[in-house]
Amino acid sequence: MKKVFSFVLVLLILGAVGIIILSIAKKDAPIVVTKGNLSKKPLPIKLNKTNDTECAMLIKSQRNAAEVVAPDGRTWFFDTPGCMVKWLQNKKWKDNAKLWVHTIDTNRWLDAKQAKYGIKDKDEMGYGFGARENETKDTIDFNEMQKRMLRGQTLKNPKWRKKILGEN
Repeated sequence: MKKVFSFVLVLLILGAVGIIILSIAKKDAPIVVTKGNLSKKPLPIKLNKTNDTECAMLIKSQRNAAEVVAPDGRTWFFDTPGCMVKWLQNKKWKDNAKLWVHTIDTNRWLDAKQAKYGIKDKDEMGYGFGARENETKDTIDFNEMQKRMLRGQTLKNPKWRKKILGEN
């Protein structure tokens, strides 16, 4: 009887410790996806607490941020439009998703398909695509940015970088 009581006591203590550890870990876990965004609007990003869904980098700035809202209201966060495009390419529901980008020229959220994209911009991943509300001589539309991203025609590609920036 004493052995059974000791065994049950040890199990209870281990269970309590496990619950405490899990609750602490859950509080400190980075955010990757949020549920319930049925309005499909861009959500505030908790900087330094939210991970890019594609590259897993911690999002430290809203400057080049992007978001994907699935038809069911799940929202994923990205540090660049390029990461968003890479992650979204194989999703069956991609054509029904709402895409948002944070613009570097007007500092606001804009429908990603309406934005213009610089091809020489500094971004966290080095792709060169910064979202803008206003067109410039060095901007392309969403479809062209998406094609270039998926082809690897970014500033991370040395040949492409040389072509775009004219580096020797």
